[in-house]
Order: sequence, then C-alpha cells, then structure tokens
Amino acid sequence: MTQHTEAVTPVGADPHPGEPDKPFGPINAALIAGGIGSLAMGVFTTLVEASTSVKSALTLTKAVGPLSGKTVFAVVVWLVAWAVLHATMRRSTMAVGRAFALTLTLVGLGLLLTFPLIFQAFAP
Repeated sequence: MTQHTEAVTPVGADPHPGEPDKPFGPINAALIAGGIGSLAMGVFTTLVEASTSVKSALTLTKAVGPLSGKTVFAVVVWLVAWAVLHATMRRSTMAVGRAFALTLTLVGLGLLLTFPLIFQAFAP
C-alpha cells in the first residue's frame, strides 16, 4: 500500500516561486478610468453653472439641456482615459488597493462637485 502525500504551501508563501507577479494594470486602468469619468462629470456640472458659454456648448439637445453634453462628454473622457491607462499600465504590477484608493478619491471629488451647494457657489 502506497501512501499519498500532498505538498502543502505554508500560509503567506508564494505558491509559484520564480514566476513574476501577475500584472494588475488592466484592472487598475479600468478602476482609475471610472474615477476619472466621475470627476469629469463633476467638473462639467460645475462648469455649466460657472459659465453660460459652457452651458450653451454642452447643450446638445434643447429637450434635455446641458445634461446631454455633460453625460456624453463625461463618457468620452472615461473611454479615452481607459484606453490611455490600459495602454500605459497593461504590464504594471501596482497594487489594486492603491488604484482602488485613487478611484475612491476621484469618485468622491466628482460626487462632491455635483452637489448643488458646491456647484452653485460658482454661479455668476
């Protein structure tokens, strides 16, 4: 009778020594790009309140008003940021936690800029 023994990896040890860390760049790029898109929405919201020329420029359809331009351009900023970040970070091994913290900061700033108390402070 043969006895089967299985190798056990100690807790905290690298289960695949000698192999490089997996790049988390594509994941990080997607996270950070979402934060940039959120910040862009906040910036566009504030700019519309601050400038009548920006308000008219972002009014893509009169039925919706400047919201149409704010959302369209925020999505464009998000997509461009995602493409650029993916291209530059695809082999990056930056920790996902750092990217998540940056994303939360960007989303928080974007959300803050969409509150009436904040964006109305920039109204003429």
